Amino acid sequence: MPKISVEIPQELLDDLDGHVGDDGKFVNRSDAIRASIRKTLDILDEIDERHDRLEDDERE
Repeated sequence: MPKISVEIPQELLDDLDGHVGDDGKFVNRSDAIRASIRKTLDILDEIDERHDRLEDDERE
């Protein structure tokens, strides 16, 4: 799996860390960020579909 580097404001990182760990929803930051990216891409696909901007092979 490729690794990337991103800059994240401390406020967002602090909020994210509240959802990570034994008492959180995610096991680690990477898991939380991957889930967020997937959710964002799903939302963007829904918007594109409503505006007829998806290619036929992208429709599910």
